[in-house]
Amino acid sequence: MVNQFTINLGFYMLMPYLAQHLSGSLGLAGWIVGLILGVRNFSQQGMFLVGGTLADRLGYKPMIIAGLVLRIAGFATLGLVESLPALLAASAATGLAGALFNPAVRAYVAADAGERRVEAFALFNVFYQTGILLGPLVGMVLTGVDFRITCLVAAGIFALLSLVQIRALPARRADDAKSSTKTGGQESVLSQWRGIVANRPFLLFSVAMIGFYVMQFQVYLALPLEVRRLGGDGNFGTTAAAVLFAVSGLTTILFQTGVTAWCKARMEPGRALAWGLLTMGVAFVPLLIATGIPVPDGGVGLWLLAAVPPTLAALLLAIGTMIAYPFEMDTIVRLSGDRLVATHYGLYNTICGVGITLGNLFTGAALDAARAAGVPALPWVALFAVGLACAAALYGLHRTGRLQPPVRDPQPEPAKV
Repeated sequence: MVNQFTINLGFYMLMPYLAQHLSGSLGLAGWIVGLILGVRNFSQQGMFLVGGTLADRLGYKPMIIAGLVLRIAGFATLGLVESLPALLAASAATGLAGALFNPAVRAYVAADAGERRVEAFALFNVFYQTGILLGPLVGMVLTGVDFRITCLVAAGIFALLSLVQIRALPARRADDAKSSTKTGGQESVLSQWRGIVANRPFLLFSVAMIGFYVMQFQVYLALPLEVRRLGGDGNFGTTAAAVLFAVSGLTTILFQTGVTAWCKARMEPGRALAWGLLTMGVAFVPLLIATGIPVPDGGVGLWLLAAVPPTLAALLLAIGTMIAYPFEMDTIVRLSGDRLVATHYGLYNTICGVGITLGNLFTGAALDAARAAGVPALPWVALFAVGLACAAALYGLHRTGRLQPPVRDPQPEPAKV
């Protein structure tokens, strides 16, 4: 829990201000800034499967430590260099670091939590969101002095976390890795990947959950753009966008564990997932309704129209995420049959990462098309439809029993001497 909080604290101290540093302080062209940021995202999403596989084969702790050390180097380099090759290498290292420790951290939590995985991941999300909420605030103060200080402080935080993890984190390996080591044989990587790809319920679940991340990401994309479309780019637009992030983070921190306990006591995991995604789809209804209201010329009426529907949408997205997230993480473990859990997390993150990229591309296109055609309701109708479709898909998987753990072949009894 402390690991993930600190990772997010250090990451969100720096990343929201990196583009401004690259384009402003270093004077790089927009396409170069996009390339540097894209390399980080590509190296992380593209290497999740490799990171998860290494965690299952070598142990969770070594991959967590390796990822932290790599991010120290990446963050420090981002603040100290100005040449394009060095910046690209630092950005790639930062992304690869995430691919190494993210699957390992989640697999570690799942292994240590045992039968209380749902509750553990609910608490995990609280720490996760707290880091996201505090990181930009700390980074804003440090970046106000010098962005290099932000980079070095973030690297220092990861260095301190690395030392704590080396000393205090017990070694933990996947149970199947332990057993294969004891028996003297280990499945090849390609054979393991083929087995996971052949796990059709897991793949169907991964594809159905793409909409979860596409809708969740709109707190950072479509909602701030809508606020600025109506409220302008001045202080009001900046403040209202900050309120969106605060509402999302604080709601999760305050109510996540209570929402999870309520849902677990009243519904099965598949139903909770479906309800969570349905709630996220409904989050775009206030924005849809608002498009039918005449836009005031100014004053309080314009501010309310610009701020209230997006804030209500952010609140409903946070509630939907709180409902679905712990059951999502638990379902991945169950569909893996408690075997190669980190590798399953890695492939799942890769699939969802590709889906997020495509989803954001289409969302951006829908926003542009809505403005060009004078149909502001278009993106909200599309996102509402995504929520309904994904909720229906998950409910269908639940009703047909595809979200149940696979039946594993019984292990042969050892021959008696």
